[in-house]
Amino acid sequence: MLLRFKSWWAHKWVRRGAWALLFLFVYIGIRTYQQRDLVVGLAPALAGVAIDGRALSLTNAPRATLVYFWATWCPICRLEHGTIESIAGDHPVITVAMQSGTDAELLRYMKEKDLKAPTLNDPGELAGNWGVRATPTFFIVDRQNQVRFREVGLTSEWGLRLRLWYANLS
Repeated sequence: MLLRFKSWWAHKWVRRGAWALLFLFVYIGIRTYQQRDLVVGLAPALAGVAIDGRALSLTNAPRATLVYFWATWCPICRLEHGTIESIAGDHPVITVAMQSGTDAELLRYMKEKDLKAPTLNDPGELAGNWGVRATPTFFIVDRQNQVRFREVGLTSEWGLRLRLWYANLS
């Protein structure tokens, strides 16, 4: 019996498939753990005055909106800056800077990085209402104010655009 197992395991495609399944289970487990507290269903209130003085509100948006929680101290968030700025040119976007200092410090950081997406400065209350514990965190909220998609960590621009497109279909 052991001999049969060894010959079966000796096939490289069987080993590769087993490793791929193990990786998939670990990946799904980590994602499930990261998203365990994120809101689902009706989106919590998200309104305020952006650091540039604009009034922001998630309710009654004409199209699906990307809600992006990030921080100035987050290295992965720095990789996402270009993606968010590109999407903000075509879709409604509200960004929420978590625990990133005073308005003046955040405004200085955004000018230095040439970030123009509307941003709320959050000392932690908004993030807590949305169940956000890690950055970056993305939500796609449809016109009915329902959270359609949620994502934690590095993601692609086309992945976000595809989710926004799909959320706009409803």
